[in-house]
Amino acid sequence: MFQYIVRRILLFIPTLFFITVISFGISRLAPGDPAELKSGAANEGGQRGNSQLNEQMILQIRQLWHLDKPIWYWTIFTDDKNAEGQLKPLGERLTFRWNGIDNQYHHWVDDLLHLNFGKSFQDQRDVLDKIWERIPVTFMFSILSIILSYLIAIPIGIFSATHPKSKADKITTVSLFILYSLPSFWIGTMVIIFFGGGDFLAWFPNSGLHSMDYSPTDPWLSRTLDYLWHLTLPVIVLTYVQLAFLSRQMRGSMLEVVRQDYIRTARAKGLSERVVIYKHALRNSLIPIITILANILPALVGGAIIVETIFTIPGVGQLAFQALFARDYPVIMAEFFLSSVLTLVGILAADIMYSMVDPRIAFSRKSS
Repeated sequence: MFQYIVRRILLFIPTLFFITVISFGISRLAPGDPAELKSGAANEGGQRGNSQLNEQMILQIRQLWHLDKPIWYWTIFTDDKNAEGQLKPLGERLTFRWNGIDNQYHHWVDDLLHLNFGKSFQDQRDVLDKIWERIPVTFMFSILSIILSYLIAIPIGIFSATHPKSKADKITTVSLFILYSLPSFWIGTMVIIFFGGGDFLAWFPNSGLHSMDYSPTDPWLSRTLDYLWHLTLPVIVLTYVQLAFLSRQMRGSMLEVVRQDYIRTARAKGLSERVVIYKHALRNSLIPIITILANILPALVGGAIIVETIFTIPGVGQLAFQALFARDYPVIMAEFFLSSVLTLVGILAADIMYSMVDPRIAFSRKSS
């Protein structure tokens, strides 16, 4: 097992390299110039001569952010334009030019190796500081929804699998399919209208994390209850999104396991149905659920962008959403990288948990 974990960790290096190359290229292909957005020239229809900051200032901003340098180690297509200011045909721009290490990607990787994600284009704050101050909110928000969705989905899936084609199973299946088909932004809007002080009930707050009269000097219990009260609606919305899918996966996995020969043997021995299901069938049924848990792990950094935006939660997802509109490349790349690392760690953790729930799965050859 130890050798397997070491090999998987070593594979992280080339995997992360290709992920960063692809994500870096995609972020740079997005339309818009961060320097123009920062200077305000993009809001003036490109008339930079009349803008508050002239062309020289925009050039200085690009130099400060290394945007004046080539994106990659070599260039295949140039950005040459004709007299009308439009790009020339692709064939006329085809070339090959070696740029060396003085390029945007190399500068970014060099900073990354020193655990420096750079400064945000929006406010020149350290990117890692901006992410760390929002991670506790997203972490609490995501953990609560993951725990609730698993605590509800697994019993529902077990019940549906042990009562196939029953009336309760049909009602549960139809209800969950309806929930799964409803988009989260619509559900979020509906819970605000009905329970968040919209047109009906005002049981829960619909935005923020604290009440208007909140004070850091309040008792710990009071501050905790106020915090959880504000998270109630967002957690419900995010939980239902995961709940419908998880319960269907649990039902399908359990149905497959209960048809295995060893389950029939356990029943033939006279074991009670509860022992057969919860002692013999449940562990093997959890493998798909563990796989899904590994994929949910990056949400601790990525957050739920839609839910955080609807409920005005200052989490990492909202930060990424704002960075995309502002072309804040350092923040975008930091989000990409941290989510990629968590994804790889989640997949490795899932592989380890596979051997825990199913002893037949082994990653190292047993000694004879």
